[in-house]
Amino acid sequence: MQIWPAIDLRGGKCVRLRQGDYGQETVFGEDPAAMAREWVEQGAKQLHLVDLDGAKAGRPANLASVRAILNAVRVPCQLGGGIRDDETIEAVLGMGVARAILGTKALREPDWFRAACRRYPGRLVLGIDARDGQVATDGWLATSETSAIELAAQFDGEPLAAIVYTDIATDGMLAGPNLAAMEALRGAVRLPVIASGGVTTAKDVARLADLGVDGCIVGRALYERRLTLAEALAAAKPGRATL
Repeated sequence: MQIWPAIDLRGGKCVRLRQGDYGQETVFGEDPAAMAREWVEQGAKQLHLVDLDGAKAGRPANLASVRAILNAVRVPCQLGGGIRDDETIEAVLGMGVARAILGTKALREPDWFRAACRRYPGRLVLGIDARDGQVATDGWLATSETSAIELAAQFDGEPLAAIVYTDIATDGMLAGPNLAAMEALRGAVRLPVIASGGVTTAKDVARLADLGVDGCIVGRALYERRLTLAEALAAAKPGRATL
């Protein structure tokens, strides 16, 4: 199972939110590129980038920081936040981002998103952020009437790189992931699934690996040193010691 250290960008800084609340922000670094280098030096093979300002505004707002990260490290980076049209997809992929994450536009314009998946095979990720099982949009500021599993099933046959599934209630709370929700989504689709939200301990990582998810995103636990990247990587390996 892949481990994706998260770098959330707001105002050019590396931050973390609690439950997606922009009023509950903690700044963990003034230099996102330096943070990216630190994770790669510790063994990260890929990075998960989120433009929080972009998610809220509907267009990317931290591309200078993204470019600095891409110049600083040589591992695949996926980026989400405000990517909602072909021009933006072309721009971020052209910068060197390996995969672009889209969520709000997939929900609102499924036909356009389906066509985009075919225009950029293997380069797009469906980002599903769920509150009580329902899809949230616009940087988690609004909640739809569509369930996470319903949205995922719509695009299960498309050439997506993966689905990133974030449980908002657990995100940034350091209380463990929503294993039941992750298991339900894993069982509903054939696409690779990357779990996000609440991963705090090596045991959390191991439990997600046991569910068969293909990756997990780790944020606040790494920044607060509750979990080291080495511990997360070890827990994600097949044949690991029982935790």
